[in-house]
Amino acid sequence: MPEAYIVEALRVAGGRKNGALSGWHPADLAAEVLNAVIDRTGIDPVAVEDVIMGCVNAFGDQSGQIGRSAILASKLPACVPAVTVDRQCGSSQQALQFAAQAVMSGTQDMVIASGVESMSRVPMGSTRGGGSGSFTSRIRARFAVEDFSQFAGAQMIADKYGMKRDQLDAFALQSHERAAAATHSGAFQREIVPVEIRVQGGSQLHTRDEGIRHDASKESIAAVKLLRDGGTLTAATASQICDGASGLLVANERALTTHNLTPLARIHNLTVTAGDPVIMLEEPITATQRALKRAAMRIEDIDLYEVNEAFASVPLAWLQVIGADPAKLNVNGGAIALGHPLGASGAKLMATLIHALRARRKRYGLQTMCEGGGIANVTIIEAL
Repeated sequence: MPEAYIVEALRVAGGRKNGALSGWHPADLAAEVLNAVIDRTGIDPVAVEDVIMGCVNAFGDQSGQIGRSAILASKLPACVPAVTVDRQCGSSQQALQFAAQAVMSGTQDMVIASGVESMSRVPMGSTRGGGSGSFTSRIRARFAVEDFSQFAGAQMIADKYGMKRDQLDAFALQSHERAAAATHSGAFQREIVPVEIRVQGGSQLHTRDEGIRHDASKESIAAVKLLRDGGTLTAATASQICDGASGLLVANERALTTHNLTPLARIHNLTVTAGDPVIMLEEPITATQRALKRAAMRIEDIDLYEVNEAFASVPLAWLQVIGADPAKLNVNGGAIALGHPLGASGAKLMATLIHALRARRKRYGLQTMCEGGGIANVTIIEAL
Protein backbone atom coordinates (compact mmCIF):
# COMPACT_ATOMS: atom_id res chain seq x y z
CA MET A 1 0.00 0.00 0.00
CA PRO A 2 1.31 3.53 -0.77
CA GLU A 3 2.62 5.45 2.22
CA ALA A 4 1.60 8.79 3.73
CA TYR A 5 4.21 11.08 5.26
CA ILE A 6 4.07 14.19 7.43
CA VAL A 7 6.51 16.75 6.04
CA GLU A 8 5.83 19.66 8.40
CA ALA A 9 4.00 19.96 11.72
CA LEU A 10 3.27 23.38 13.23
CA ARG A 11 1.01 25.21 15.65
CA VAL A 12 0.62 28.58 17.26
CA ALA A 13 1.25 28.92 20.99
CA GLY A 14 -2.06 28.66 22.81
CA GLY A 15 -3.92 31.75 23.94
CA ARG A 16 -6.12 31.86 27.02
CA LYS A 17 -9.77 32.87 26.78
CA ASN A 18 -9.92 36.60 25.99
CA GLY A 19 -6.13 36.59 26.09
CA ALA A 20 -3.23 37.03 23.71
CA LEU A 21 -4.87 35.59 20.58
CA SER A 22 -8.39 36.91 21.06
CA GLY A 23 -7.65 39.83 18.73
CA TRP A 24 -7.03 37.44 15.85
CA HIS A 25 -9.89 36.47 13.57
CA PRO A 26 -9.77 32.64 13.35
CA ALA A 27 -9.43 32.67 9.54
CA ASP A 28 -6.41 34.96 9.81
CA LEU A 29 -4.90 32.89 12.61
CA ALA A 30 -5.30 29.70 10.59
CA ALA A 31 -3.79 31.49 7.59
CA GLU A 32 -0.66 32.24 9.61
CA VAL A 33 -0.09 28.51 10.07
CA LEU A 34 -0.84 27.74 6.41
CA ASN A 35 1.68 30.40 5.39
CA ALA A 36 4.29 28.97 7.75
CA VAL A 37 3.82 25.49 6.30
CA ILE A 38 4.50 26.89 2.82
CA ASP A 39 7.47 28.99 3.95
CA ARG A 40 9.20 26.30 5.98
CA THR A 41 8.88 23.59 3.34
CA GLY A 42 9.60 25.86 0.38
CA ILE A 43 6.91 24.21 -1.75
CA ASP A 44 5.09 25.95 -4.56
CA PRO A 45 1.70 26.85 -3.01
CA VAL A 46 -0.04 25.74 -6.22
CA ALA A 47 1.14 22.18 -5.51
CA VAL A 48 -1.14 21.94 -2.47
CA GLU A 49 -4.19 20.04 -3.72
CA ASP A 50 -6.48 20.51 -0.75
CA VAL A 51 -6.71 21.94 2.75
CA ILE A 52 -8.75 19.97 5.28
CA MET A 53 -9.48 22.10 8.33
CA GLY A 54 -10.96 20.97 11.62
CA CYS A 55 -13.29 23.36 13.45
CA VAL A 56 -15.95 22.47 16.01
CA ASN A 57 -18.07 25.60 16.37
CA ALA A 58 -18.81 26.72 12.80
CA PHE A 59 -20.69 29.79 13.96
CA GLY A 60 -20.11 33.54 14.02
CA ASP A 61 -16.53 34.31 13.02
CA GLN A 62 -16.04 30.62 12.22
CA SER A 63 -19.07 30.24 9.98
CA GLY A 64 -19.20 30.22 6.20
CA GLN A 65 -16.66 27.39 5.65
CA ILE A 66 -13.72 28.56 7.76
CA GLY A 67 -11.31 26.38 5.76
CA ARG A 68 -12.02 28.32 2.59
CA SER A 69 -11.88 31.62 4.48
CA ALA A 70 -8.42 30.70 5.77
CA ILE A 71 -7.25 29.96 2.23
CA LEU A 72 -8.41 33.37 1.06
CA ALA A 73 -6.66 35.02 4.03
CA SER A 74 -3.38 33.21 3.30
CA LYS A 75 -0.75 33.32 0.57
CA LEU A 76 -2.18 30.15 -0.97
CA PRO A 77 -3.71 30.84 -4.39
CA ALA A 78 -7.48 30.86 -4.74
CA CYS A 79 -7.27 27.70 -6.87
CA VAL A 80 -6.46 25.64 -3.76
CA PRO A 81 -9.70 24.12 -2.40
CA ALA A 82 -10.57 23.59 1.24
CA VAL A 83 -13.12 21.78 3.37
CA THR A 84 -14.06 22.11 7.03
CA VAL A 85 -14.64 18.97 9.11
CA ASP A 86 -16.17 18.47 12.54
CA ARG A 87 -15.40 15.38 14.57
CA GLN A 88 -15.69 17.39 17.75
CA CYS A 89 -12.42 17.52 19.73
CA GLY A 90 -10.74 15.22 17.21
CA SER A 91 -11.60 17.38 14.19
CA SER A 92 -8.06 18.15 13.05
CA GLN A 93 -6.84 14.65 13.92
CA GLN A 94 -9.56 13.46 11.56
CA ALA A 95 -8.37 16.07 9.06
CA LEU A 96 -4.96 14.39 9.22
CA GLN A 97 -6.51 10.97 8.69
CA PHE A 98 -8.54 12.17 5.71
CA ALA A 99 -5.44 13.80 4.24
CA ALA A 100 -3.43 10.61 4.73
CA GLN A 101 -6.15 8.55 3.06
CA ALA A 102 -6.20 10.96 0.12
CA VAL A 103 -2.47 10.75 -0.56
CA MET A 104 -2.33 7.01 0.09
CA SER A 105 -5.06 6.50 -2.49
CA GLY A 106 -3.13 8.51 -5.04
CA THR A 107 -6.10 10.74 -5.80
CA GLN A 108 -4.07 13.60 -4.36
CA ASP A 109 -0.35 13.90 -3.67
CA MET A 110 -0.04 16.76 -1.19
CA VAL A 111 -2.65 17.99 1.30
CA ILE A 112 -2.54 20.26 4.35
CA ALA A 113 -4.42 18.97 7.39
CA SER A 114 -5.15 21.79 9.80
CA GLY A 115 -7.40 23.08 12.52
CA VAL A 116 -8.51 26.29 14.17
CA GLU A 117 -10.68 27.38 17.07
CA SER A 118 -11.14 30.81 18.61
CA MET A 119 -12.93 29.95 21.83
CA SER A 120 -12.76 33.60 22.86
CA ARG A 121 -14.79 34.72 19.85
CA VAL A 122 -16.96 31.63 19.39
CA PRO A 123 -17.73 30.09 22.78
CA MET A 124 -17.97 26.33 23.20
CA GLY A 125 -21.48 25.10 22.46
CA SER A 126 -22.41 28.01 20.19
CA THR A 127 -23.80 25.66 17.55
CA ARG A 128 -25.63 23.33 19.93
CA GLY A 129 -29.36 23.07 19.38
CA GLY A 130 -31.94 21.80 21.82
CA GLY A 131 -34.79 20.81 19.52
CA SER A 132 -36.37 17.38 19.12
CA GLY A 133 -33.93 16.45 16.37
CA SER A 134 -30.79 17.58 18.17
CA PHE A 135 -27.79 15.46 19.03
CA THR A 136 -28.52 15.58 22.76
CA SER A 137 -32.20 14.74 22.33
CA ARG A 138 -31.30 11.64 20.30
CA ILE A 139 -29.00 10.40 23.07
CA ARG A 140 -31.64 11.07 25.74
CA ALA A 141 -34.25 9.14 23.76
CA ARG A 142 -32.07 6.18 22.78
CA PHE A 143 -30.25 5.72 26.10
CA ALA A 144 -33.00 6.90 28.49
CA VAL A 145 -30.83 9.48 30.22
CA GLU A 146 -31.45 13.11 31.11
CA ASP A 147 -28.34 14.34 32.92
CA PHE A 148 -25.34 13.80 30.69
CA SER A 149 -22.50 15.99 29.45
CA GLN A 150 -18.76 15.86 28.98
CA PHE A 151 -18.40 16.89 32.63
CA ALA A 152 -20.70 14.10 33.76
CA GLY A 153 -18.86 11.64 31.53
CA ALA A 154 -15.48 12.63 32.93
CA GLN A 155 -16.81 12.13 36.47
CA MET A 156 -18.32 8.77 35.49
CA ILE A 157 -14.87 7.67 34.31
CA ALA A 158 -13.27 8.84 37.56
CA ASP A 159 -15.86 6.92 39.55
CA LYS A 160 -15.62 3.80 37.38
CA TYR A 161 -11.86 3.55 37.81
CA GLY A 162 -11.80 4.54 41.46
CA MET A 163 -9.93 7.83 41.08
CA LYS A 164 -9.59 10.08 44.11
CA ARG A 165 -9.28 13.83 43.97
CA ASP A 166 -5.64 13.88 45.06
CA GLN A 167 -4.73 11.54 42.18
CA LEU A 168 -6.45 13.83 39.67
CA ASP A 169 -4.88 16.93 41.22
CA ALA A 170 -1.42 15.33 41.05
CA PHE A 171 -1.89 14.63 37.35
CA ALA A 172 -2.89 18.27 36.71
CA LEU A 173 0.17 19.53 38.58
CA GLN A 174 2.38 17.23 36.53
CA SER A 175 0.87 18.64 33.32
CA HIS A 176 1.83 22.18 34.31
CA GLU A 177 5.29 21.12 35.49
CA ARG A 178 6.05 19.25 32.27
CA ALA A 179 4.72 22.08 30.09
CA ALA A 180 6.75 24.65 32.02
CA ALA A 181 9.90 22.54 31.72
CA ALA A 182 9.33 22.06 27.98
CA THR A 183 8.86 25.80 27.53
CA HIS A 184 11.98 26.69 29.50
CA SER A 185 14.09 24.15 27.61
CA GLY A 186 12.91 25.34 24.19
CA ALA A 187 11.25 22.01 23.39
CA PHE A 188 8.29 23.76 21.71
CA GLN A 189 10.36 26.22 19.67
CA ARG A 190 10.49 24.10 16.50
CA GLU A 191 6.72 23.56 16.35
CA ILE A 192 5.48 27.05 17.24
CA VAL A 193 4.63 29.66 14.61
CA PRO A 194 5.21 33.13 16.11
CA VAL A 195 2.30 35.53 15.57
CA GLU A 196 2.16 39.23 16.30
CA ILE A 197 -0.11 40.38 19.09
CA ARG A 198 -0.99 43.81 20.41
CA VAL A 199 0.27 44.74 23.85
CA GLN A 200 0.23 47.97 25.77
CA GLY A 201 2.52 50.38 24.00
CA GLY A 202 2.88 48.39 20.78
CA SER A 203 3.13 44.79 19.66
CA GLN A 204 5.19 41.66 20.24
CA LEU A 205 5.48 38.09 19.01
CA HIS A 206 3.39 35.47 20.79
CA THR A 207 5.63 32.42 21.17
CA ARG A 208 4.72 30.87 24.53
CA ASP A 209 1.61 28.96 25.57
CA GLU A 210 -0.33 31.35 27.74
CA GLY A 211 -2.18 28.85 29.92
CA ILE A 212 0.79 27.28 31.71
CA ARG A 213 0.72 28.07 35.43
CA HIS A 214 4.41 28.21 36.19
CA ASP A 215 3.64 28.74 39.88
CA ALA A 216 1.16 25.85 40.16
CA SER A 217 1.42 23.86 43.36
CA LYS A 218 -0.30 21.00 45.09
CA GLU A 219 -1.95 23.51 47.40
CA SER A 220 -3.19 25.89 44.68
CA ILE A 221 -4.73 23.06 42.69
CA ALA A 222 -6.33 21.53 45.80
CA ALA A 223 -7.97 24.89 46.56
CA VAL A 224 -10.08 24.88 43.36
CA LYS A 225 -13.72 24.03 44.01
CA LEU A 226 -15.36 20.87 42.70
CA LEU A 227 -17.34 20.95 39.45
CA ARG A 228 -20.19 19.17 41.20
CA ASP A 229 -20.99 18.25 44.80
CA GLY A 230 -19.71 14.79 45.66
CA GLY A 231 -17.43 14.68 42.64
CA THR A 232 -13.65 14.65 42.32
CA LEU A 233 -13.00 16.83 39.26
CA THR A 234 -12.40 20.58 39.25
CA ALA A 235 -11.61 23.25 36.68
CA ALA A 236 -7.94 22.65 37.55
CA THR A 237 -8.19 19.03 36.41
CA ALA A 238 -9.95 19.92 33.15
CA SER A 239 -8.54 21.24 29.89
CA GLN A 240 -8.29 25.00 29.49
CA ILE A 241 -10.41 27.01 27.08
CA CYS A 242 -7.97 28.10 24.41
CA ASP A 243 -7.51 29.89 21.09
CA GLY A 244 -5.24 28.18 18.58
CA ALA A 245 -4.44 26.93 15.10
CA SER A 246 -2.32 24.10 13.74
CA GLY A 247 -1.23 22.54 10.46
CA LEU A 248 0.43 19.44 8.99
CA LEU A 249 1.70 18.97 5.45
CA VAL A 250 0.86 15.42 4.32
CA ALA A 251 2.40 13.91 1.18
CA ASN A 252 2.93 10.60 -0.58
CA GLU A 253 6.17 9.25 -2.01
CA ARG A 254 5.52 10.78 -5.42
CA ALA A 255 5.23 14.25 -3.89
CA LEU A 256 8.37 13.74 -1.81
CA THR A 257 10.33 12.93 -4.94
CA THR A 258 8.76 15.59 -7.16
CA HIS A 259 9.25 18.41 -4.65
CA ASN A 260 12.47 17.14 -3.02
CA LEU A 261 10.90 16.99 0.44
CA THR A 262 12.29 15.32 3.55
CA PRO A 263 9.53 13.91 5.79
CA LEU A 264 9.41 14.16 9.57
CA ALA A 265 7.27 11.07 10.09
CA ARG A 266 5.40 8.26 8.37
CA ILE A 267 1.79 7.37 9.10
CA HIS A 268 1.71 3.83 10.48
CA ASN A 269 -1.95 3.37 11.43
CA LEU A 270 -5.24 5.25 11.16
CA THR A 271 -8.13 4.20 13.40
CA VAL A 272 -11.45 5.67 14.48
CA THR A 273 -14.07 3.97 16.66
CA ALA A 274 -17.28 4.90 18.45
CA GLY A 275 -18.95 3.64 21.61
CA ASP A 276 -21.09 4.82 24.52
CA PRO A 277 -22.14 8.47 23.95
CA VAL A 278 -23.21 8.92 27.58
CA ILE A 279 -19.93 8.21 29.35
CA MET A 280 -18.63 9.72 26.11
CA LEU A 281 -14.92 10.20 26.88
CA GLU A 282 -13.83 6.57 27.47
CA GLU A 283 -13.59 5.56 23.80
CA PRO A 284 -9.80 6.21 23.40
CA ILE A 285 -9.31 2.94 25.29
CA THR A 286 -11.22 0.84 22.76
CA ALA A 287 -9.77 2.79 19.83
CA THR A 288 -6.22 2.21 21.08
CA GLN A 289 -6.81 -1.50 21.54
CA ARG A 290 -8.11 -1.78 17.98
CA ALA A 291 -5.30 0.34 16.53
CA LEU A 292 -2.59 -1.73 18.21
CA LYS A 293 -4.19 -4.94 17.02
CA ARG A 294 -4.51 -3.72 13.44
CA ALA A 295 -0.93 -2.45 13.47
CA ALA A 296 0.30 -5.77 14.95
CA MET A 297 1.92 -3.82 17.79
CA ARG A 298 1.96 -3.88 21.58
CA ILE A 299 1.82 -0.80 23.75
CA GLU A 300 5.42 -1.58 24.71
CA ASP A 301 6.39 -0.90 21.09
CA ILE A 302 5.23 2.72 21.36
CA ASP A 303 7.84 5.20 22.56
CA LEU A 304 5.61 8.20 23.34
CA TYR A 305 1.86 8.78 23.62
CA GLU A 306 -0.28 11.90 23.39
CA VAL A 307 -3.66 11.32 25.03
CA ASN A 308 -5.67 14.52 25.11
CA GLU A 309 -6.18 15.84 28.62
CA ALA A 310 -9.81 16.81 28.21
CA PHE A 311 -10.06 15.90 31.91
CA ALA A 312 -7.44 14.24 34.08
CA SER A 313 -9.62 11.15 34.42
CA VAL A 314 -9.41 10.39 30.67
CA PRO A 315 -5.65 9.75 30.27
CA LEU A 316 -5.48 8.18 33.73
CA ALA A 317 -8.16 5.63 32.80
CA TRP A 318 -6.38 5.03 29.48
CA LEU A 319 -3.10 4.34 31.29
CA GLN A 320 -4.81 1.95 33.68
CA VAL A 321 -6.59 -0.17 31.08
CA ILE A 322 -3.94 -0.12 28.35
CA GLY A 323 -1.15 -0.83 30.82
CA ALA A 324 0.93 1.99 29.39
CA ASP A 325 4.01 3.62 30.92
CA PRO A 326 3.10 6.96 32.59
CA ALA A 327 6.62 8.26 31.86
CA LYS A 328 5.84 8.14 28.11
CA LEU A 329 2.52 9.99 28.35
CA ASN A 330 2.21 13.67 27.41
CA VAL A 331 5.89 14.22 28.16
CA ASN A 332 5.67 17.96 27.44
CA GLY A 333 2.42 18.48 29.32
CA GLY A 334 -1.09 18.43 27.93
CA ALA A 335 -4.30 20.37 27.56
CA ILE A 336 -4.69 20.94 31.31
CA ALA A 337 -1.69 23.27 31.04
CA LEU A 338 -1.41 24.05 27.33
CA GLY A 339 -5.08 24.43 26.48
CA HIS A 340 -7.54 22.59 24.26
CA PRO A 341 -8.47 24.72 21.21
CA LEU A 342 -11.10 22.16 20.11
CA GLY A 343 -10.83 22.01 16.31
CA ALA A 344 -7.08 22.72 16.37
CA SER A 345 -6.14 20.22 19.08
CA GLY A 346 -5.70 17.11 16.93
CA ALA A 347 -3.06 18.57 14.62
CA LYS A 348 -1.59 20.50 17.56
CA LEU A 349 -0.98 17.31 19.54
CA MET A 350 0.47 15.61 16.47
CA ALA A 351 2.95 18.46 16.00
CA THR A 352 4.05 18.12 19.62
CA LEU A 353 4.30 14.33 19.35
CA ILE A 354 6.40 14.38 16.18
CA HIS A 355 8.90 16.90 17.50
CA ALA A 356 9.11 15.18 20.91
CA LEU A 357 9.90 11.86 19.22
CA ARG A 358 12.55 13.40 17.00
CA ALA A 359 14.14 15.33 19.86
CA ARG A 360 14.49 12.11 21.85
CA ARG A 361 15.52 10.03 18.82
CA LYS A 362 12.55 7.73 19.41
CA ARG A 363 10.63 5.82 16.77
CA TYR A 364 6.90 5.23 17.33
CA GLY A 365 4.26 7.60 18.67
CA LEU A 366 0.54 7.16 19.33
CA GLN A 367 -2.03 9.96 19.55
CA THR A 368 -5.64 9.62 20.66
CA MET A 369 -8.48 11.98 21.52
CA CYS A 370 -11.81 11.56 23.25
CA GLU A 371 -14.57 13.21 21.21
CA GLY A 372 -18.16 14.27 21.73
CA GLY A 373 -20.69 11.53 21.10
CA GLY A 374 -18.40 8.73 22.27
CA ILE A 375 -15.95 8.73 19.33
CA ALA A 376 -12.14 8.48 19.35
CA ASN A 377 -9.38 8.71 16.77
CA VAL A 378 -6.00 6.98 17.06
CA THR A 379 -3.05 7.75 14.83
CA ILE A 380 0.23 5.85 15.09
CA ILE A 381 3.29 7.41 13.47
CA GLU A 382 6.91 6.48 12.90
CA ALA A 383 9.35 9.38 13.33
CA LEU A 384 11.97 9.59 10.58
